[in-house]
Amino acid sequence: MRQAARNLLEMKHRLTRQIEQRGEMLAGVSHDLRSPLTRMKLQLAMLGESPEVEALRGDVSDMQRMVDAYLAFARGQETEPAEPMDFGQLMEEVGADMARQGAPVTVEAVGDLSMIGRPNGLKRCLTNLTENSRRFAQRISLRAERRVGQILVQIDDDGPGIPADKRKDVFRPFARLDDARGPDSGGAGLGLTIARDVIRQHGGDIRLLDAPIGGLRVEMRIPV
Repeated sequence: MRQAARNLLEMKHRLTRQIEQRGEMLAGVSHDLRSPLTRMKLQLAMLGESPEVEALRGDVSDMQRMVDAYLAFARGQETEPAEPMDFGQLMEEVGADMARQGAPVTVEAVGDLSMIGRPNGLKRCLTNLTENSRRFAQRISLRAERRVGQILVQIDDDGPGIPADKRKDVFRPFARLDDARGPDSGGAGLGLTIARDVIRQHGGDIRLLDAPIGGLRVEMRIPV
């Protein structure tokens, strides 16, 4: 039994090192890409205006968004200390941020949503999910309620949704769809990956369903 326990601890340490190395490598590569991107922006600014230059600026902006997404993914591997927080207030902050961007988000908090959690990670999770809905939908609903031993969170939109046979695939890092929620959206394919990592760090899980308003429902259950 002692030998089995030692083997399990060693396996845990190896897995932890592997995850840390993956995050450090991704953060390092993303950081190194910022310097050439900055130089490209400066050079483009000196070229004047033309359709070709404008197209190049668009490509550089796309690269910048992807680098930022990679860095966010790497930061998602870090351990943020858990602290007392109000999940309802966090939802209101995310809803206000979306409203400033012109997104029609309704927020509904039912019951006492106080919990022990990582507020920065949870806010990143909610922001990623509502941003994803904002790209494809006209209506977005963010709702949370306290149930026995958990907080149930549901984000509904009236967009094109995700086919049932592809809902597991979209959680893979850098996964992209070829149809409505596809590469033209401007994302890097990490939003759902980061969101699931954050929720699982809190002991919960996330799944995709059909929304009652016709689009996609993202449902999260967080133990409290």
